[in-house]
Amino acid sequence: MAKEITPRSQDYAQWYQDLVIKADLAETSAVRGCMVIKPYGYAIWEKMQQALDKMFKDTGHVNAYFPLFIPKSFFSKEAAHIEGFAKECAVVTHYRLKNSPDGKGIVVDDEARLEEELIVRPTSETIIWNTYRGWIQSYRDLPILVNQWANVVRWEMRTRLFLRTAEFLWQEGHTAHATSEEAVEETRRMLDVYEKFAVEFLALPVIKGVKTESERFAGAVDTYCIEALMQDGKALQAGTSHFLGQNFAKAFDVKFTTKAGNQDLVWATSWGVSTRLMGALVMAHADDDGLVLPPKLAPIQVVIVPIYKNEDQLHAISEYAASIKNMIEKKGISVKYDSRDTQKPGFKFAEYELKGVPVRIAIGPRDLENKTVEVARRDTKEKAVYQFTDLDLKIEHLLDNIQQNIYSKALSFRESNTWHADSIEKLISILDNTGGFVYAHWDGTAETEAKIKEITKATIRCIPLNNPKEEGQCILTGKPSKERVIFSRAY
Repeated sequence: MAKEITPRSQDYAQWYQDLVIKADLAETSAVRGCMVIKPYGYAIWEKMQQALDKMFKDTGHVNAYFPLFIPKSFFSKEAAHIEGFAKECAVVTHYRLKNSPDGKGIVVDDEARLEEELIVRPTSETIIWNTYRGWIQSYRDLPILVNQWANVVRWEMRTRLFLRTAEFLWQEGHTAHATSEEAVEETRRMLDVYEKFAVEFLALPVIKGVKTESERFAGAVDTYCIEALMQDGKALQAGTSHFLGQNFAKAFDVKFTTKAGNQDLVWATSWGVSTRLMGALVMAHADDDGLVLPPKLAPIQVVIVPIYKNEDQLHAISEYAASIKNMIEKKGISVKYDSRDTQKPGFKFAEYELKGVPVRIAIGPRDLENKTVEVARRDTKEKAVYQFTDLDLKIEHLLDNIQQNIYSKALSFRESNTWHADSIEKLISILDNTGGFVYAHWDGTAETEAKIKEITKATIRCIPLNNPKEEGQCILTGKPSKERVIFSRAY
């Protein structure tokens, strides 16, 4: 199966595309720019959802749902917001079809034009803040801590499965607060939640930072982010949390009566992650033989494959496997027993390696006699013989070890691909030869930022939080700089 996947060293982009398709994560659809998320891929996304949803609820948030369609006039209320999304919006203009007069198919009914066009949700700030106006009258109504699991549409012309598609799945949190301090605290709290999820579930080391003004979310006062490094040396934004100030409250006239009896505008945040994290999971951990899934996100954490010559052996092995499966499942571990007689063990080994199943257990006739199993781990491909005694505890410990090892490997990769550059020439050399995160000085102006991007095709990924102050000179203009920022080419 691995022979059907282009090696990373040969063509990284094609390797990614091959792997997503061959591992049954997703495929392109009949709708240009859209994808079909297949059951195995969706099972991973469900694991992400479950983990994040619990983290949201543990921090006091509740789920709600808002319309897919947004009146066009809502977008015109917040100028920066519409400017940021105008070129990506899909617009609904009619509400009915009719049979073609020539009898050949159907056509749009010109008489069914909407009085006001509807925008297919690219993000929900406008519809939600129009709704919040009816929910908020007093300080007693605050804070509102709401999350939405939904799909959004952003009309992308150059698409890549999971990383950039016209329609994708995500969650978007939208909260309302009585004070600026509360809203900023919420923004930072959710950034911490995303970091915790990335580290503990995705096994992905990330850098927390704040975006430059030109890279902020449209309509935000500040955008905080977590940035991750992929195996080809490019960065991927793995989550964002936005402090929206009072911009949307002003646009939609959302006011409240304070404790002192005064009228004030509400303070806002929004934050989200998407199925782009599926792409991060592949690009950060997979190898030329397939996926390498962190156990906490693997739909199948352990697979058991029988090795036998006849039906009698299969029957005995199946009974032994059933006892092992039952024992391990009591630990809350997902186990699959693959007794298909249509495929040989070697095929199954390759299939589960491709799908990134963390642990494979093989059982043959000799294992029955010795009360043992052969255990192979996907991350290192090491094999070992385990005794039946306390096998559940051993597998539980092994899965924890695999989760940590995958993270440690990704962290080591990032550390070995983190650089410092003190000139534009050095920045270009690093980006062209190795890629990675490059710490460099910048004079703080949008003009210089745009010029560096034009020259290097790299962007400022973030200004790291808790960044050490360091006097220096901008790599392009030579003007004074008080800290380094992170440059990288990115997805």
